[in-house]
Amino acid sequence: MPNRLAVELSPYLLQHADNPVDWYAWGEEAFARANAEEKPIFLSVGYSTCHWCHVMEHESFENPDVAELLNRHFVAIKVDREERPDVDRVYMTFVQATTGAGGWPMSVWLTPELKPFFGGTYFPPSSRWGRPGFTEILRETARLWSEERPRLLQSAETLLERLRASQPSAATGRAAAQVAGADTLEQGVDQFRQALDREHGGFGRAPKFPRPSELLFLLREHARAGDRQVLAMAADALRAMADGGLRDHVGGGFHRYSVDARWRIPHFEKMLYDQAQLVLAYLEAGQATGDRSFLDVAGETLAYVSRDLTGPEGAFFSAEDADSVEPGRAVDGDAPKSEGAFYLWTQPELEELLEEDAAVTVLRYGVEAGGNAVQDPTGELQGRNQLYAARSVDEVSRLAGRPAEQVRAALGRALDRLREARAGRPRPHLDDKVLTAWNGLMIAAFARAAHVLEGREDDGLGAGSVRASSLLADAARAARFAQATLWDSAAGVLLRRFRQGRASIAGYGEDYACLIWGLLELFQVDGDAGWLRWALELQARQDEMFWDPDGGGWFSTTGDDPSVLLRMKEDYDGAEPSVGSVSAMNLLTLARLTGDGGIRERLDRALARFGPSLGHGARAVPMLAAVVSAYHARAAQIVVVGERAHTGTIELRRRVAARYLPFAVRVNVEPGAAQEALGKVLPFIAPLRMRGGKATAYVCSNFACQEPTSDPDVLGTQLDALGSAAG
Repeated sequence: MPNRLAVELSPYLLQHADNPVDWYAWGEEAFARANAEEKPIFLSVGYSTCHWCHVMEHESFENPDVAELLNRHFVAIKVDREERPDVDRVYMTFVQATTGAGGWPMSVWLTPELKPFFGGTYFPPSSRWGRPGFTEILRETARLWSEERPRLLQSAETLLERLRASQPSAATGRAAAQVAGADTLEQGVDQFRQALDREHGGFGRAPKFPRPSELLFLLREHARAGDRQVLAMAADALRAMADGGLRDHVGGGFHRYSVDARWRIPHFEKMLYDQAQLVLAYLEAGQATGDRSFLDVAGETLAYVSRDLTGPEGAFFSAEDADSVEPGRAVDGDAPKSEGAFYLWTQPELEELLEEDAAVTVLRYGVEAGGNAVQDPTGELQGRNQLYAARSVDEVSRLAGRPAEQVRAALGRALDRLREARAGRPRPHLDDKVLTAWNGLMIAAFARAAHVLEGREDDGLGAGSVRASSLLADAARAARFAQATLWDSAAGVLLRRFRQGRASIAGYGEDYACLIWGLLELFQVDGDAGWLRWALELQARQDEMFWDPDGGGWFSTTGDDPSVLLRMKEDYDGAEPSVGSVSAMNLLTLARLTGDGGIRERLDRALARFGPSLGHGARAVPMLAAVVSAYHARAAQIVVVGERAHTGTIELRRRVAARYLPFAVRVNVEPGAAQEALGKVLPFIAPLRMRGGKATAYVCSNFACQEPTSDPDVLGTQLDALGSAAG
């Protein structure tokens, strides 16, 4: 019989609805039972596309004997970390502080008052690989609770107080009197130089995670300081990721991380937040280097999101799993799944599918007869190949003795055939919940791509697969969905999660921050004053609900939920950028759009929390460092006034889009009623008119504008001067 989780909407919780474990969702019903029966709580936190979460479920939570232990001695609670990041953060902080590591699944034992006293991540059912067994831990924890409860309670109280003391305080916020200077940014760049993997690209050693905020910082420092070596560090990392198996060369998009240092063998899940941030990094690198291949990678990633991660209403789904049923096997509830089954190929498979095109495909994508994907201790990937760009087209041409154009044509046919063949395989599980924060990131990515392609509707990204008009339409459709479905305007509350027609869960700091980011990117492309007004409204609500008036910066939660024991102010820019970093970036954009002194003052306070120490911690807070880089760069406003479809307007916008200008805000103004509406939000726009009936561009610094021009070449000269004087 299904357990209580069968009535939940979370895909992760629903995956556990048939477990023999007597699971509860996080809430008063579970807490009340733990208190009434004086039982400790076993808290399991994960997400629906987490490979090791699946492993622990199959090994332990589906096992009747393990379930009997859990049900007899504990109150078992399941939490989807993507829906409840507030709960996840509290206990992940505990696990990391007490074990030195973290990850999912996360397993934590709590008192009935929700105070943690023991925790870890994945536990095998019995002791192996140097890890204690789950059943042994359950028995020992039950014994300690029965025989040494006062000691456990005291330990939990002490640990919680230590966690509270470790959180940033008002005194910490007041200690730094000023925003970090430009010299600290140079220290930050040095941190990345020291961590640079000069052989394989990227930073650090295996496993390697894509952290686009690191690359955005380096790209901005290149733009601000003009250091070509800094640009090379970012570009080399992006090329390595694009060439490696981290990227899905057949279907587009990127996997979660690489288990090896060479970016070749990934952990196969695909997360929406990775796609969004990597698109932004590739777009910026394409503008900064002039290398079209970066833009094509971004385009292919957006095509993947449009095809496989977009719902019928235009909102974006959360993720695809790493695991799937092996090709050729019947898909049913009992069919075994393995990691990467959807993506991997044997050499005989490729030779049968591709025939005369197989030889160049094998050379190009590093295919080996014995497989290139043997990375796991079980050996289940034996004989399989993950495609990666092992050789350039020119090298394949030389080895195959065929002209390069023939090789390109053969590879194009091969990828088409592989896509067709893969479409017949059982697909990985799709996590179809819509999360506001991740949708905000994706709106930003689609809108920025539309900007990069402005004036080039005859062109496209990713072999012409996506075009500017469709990119802008996708961004606007997702934003309209968020406004209609996830925003309770009467209550002034943003909701976090939508699934199966229902929006729920009050939004967290990141939901406000990331959606504002998306709206500001969208506004800078289409010039619709409505997006800017809503962004300002959301910013006001975020500040009201999450701003710390004593220490500066933004909390992740409102502090209104008593079941969340710590009100945390996270600074770390990890797989997702922190609330504080994105919010600071938003304030900088809004200050440069509006000239509002109050916004600038709040930005200064948010950045001053870190002071000169920022440079030494740049690897921990790269997105914030990117904001400080922009803070110290020359501010600019670029305004193009003209009818959107007019040739003159298109050409002016094309000149702006062709340049990497990360420190400028852009406003595209449609003359007439739209300009009148926009002038009410941005008064400096009102007097900027077309000259002589022609589309006109204004290049301004701190709202002081150069001579307006309708000549694209003159505009180009003004923009080049703006870029050369960025710092």
